[in-house]
Amino acid sequence: MYAGAKAIFYALSRSAFLKRQASRYGMAHEQSFARRFIAGETVEEAIAAARALQARGMLLTLDYLGESVRTMDEATAATREYVRLIDVIVASGIERNISLKLTQLGVDIDRATCVDNLRRILEPGQRHGFFVRIDMENSPYTDLTLDVFETLWQQQYRSIGLALQAALRRTEQDVRRLNELGARVRLVKGAYKEPPSVAWQQKSDVDAAFIRLMRLLLDGGVYPAIGTHDEAMLAATREYAAERGLSSDRFEFQMLYGIRRDLQTALVAQGYRMRVYVPFGRQWFPYFMRRLGERPANVGFVLRALLNER
Repeated sequence: MYAGAKAIFYALSRSAFLKRQASRYGMAHEQSFARRFIAGETVEEAIAAARALQARGMLLTLDYLGESVRTMDEATAATREYVRLIDVIVASGIERNISLKLTQLGVDIDRATCVDNLRRILEPGQRHGFFVRIDMENSPYTDLTLDVFETLWQQQYRSIGLALQAALRRTEQDVRRLNELGARVRLVKGAYKEPPSVAWQQKSDVDAAFIRLMRLLLDGGVYPAIGTHDEAMLAATREYAAERGLSSDRFEFQMLYGIRRDLQTALVAQGYRMRVYVPFGRQWFPYFMRRLGERPANVGFVLRALLNER
C-alpha cells in the first residue's frame, strides 16, 4: 500500500494535462483545496504566509516551486526569480532561508551552467546571510546532486545544506560523507517512486532506516534537520536526543506547510525548533501530488475540500 500510493501519485504528478488544468483552476480562489499545502502563486503571498508562521514561533524556508526545466532560458528565468526572492526577503525582514532544486536550475541540460546558476544565487545569498538548502530529487540525481553540492562546498560556499532521503538504501553512506564534511543535512523519508534495487519499499523498513540515520545525524552531524510528520519518528528523535543529553538548539524539526499544523504548534510549545517548508509559485502541481502520495490522510483532506466546493 505504501509503495503503491506513492507510485500512483508520482505518475499523476508527471501528467502534463493535469498540470495544465491544475494551473488554471487549482489556486483560483482563497478556498482552493491546494492552498492548504501551497502558500500561493506569488512571492507576496509567500511572504504573508511566512510572517504568519513567524508570529506563531516557527522558523521557515521558502521554496519557489519548479523542476525539470527543458531549456536554458527556463533555467535562467528560475535563477533570476531566486535572486529576486532574496531581495524581497531582505526587504521584508523575514528569516533568510531558502530551498531549491537543481533540475530547476538546468542540471539536466548542462551541469556546468547549473553550477553557475546556483553560484548566482549563493553570491547574493552569502552577502545577505542566507542559508540555502538543496532539495534531493529522485535517485537518478543523487550522485549528481552530491557532486554539485561538494563542488560548491569546496569553493567555500558553506552556508548551504542538502536533503537526504531515508528511503534510499545508499543514504547511510551519504550521511556519513556529509557528517565528515561538516555539512548540514535535512533528513526526510522521500516522496519519489523508486525501484526495490535502490529503495526500501515497506513503510516499516523506511521507518527503521529513518531512525538509524537520525541517530547518526544527532551523534555526528552539524545542526541536523529532522523532516517528518510521523509521530513515531518525532517521538524516537526526542527520546534519542534526551538519551544523548542534547539540548533543543542542537537540531531542528522540519515539516511541510499545511501538514500536521497541530504537531508543529505542539513542538514549538515544547521548546523545540520547528521549521516550516513554505512552497509557492505557479509550478505547484507536481509538488502537491507527491505530498498526497506521502500521506493518505492528505488525500482525505483534499476529497473533503472538493466535496465542499460550491
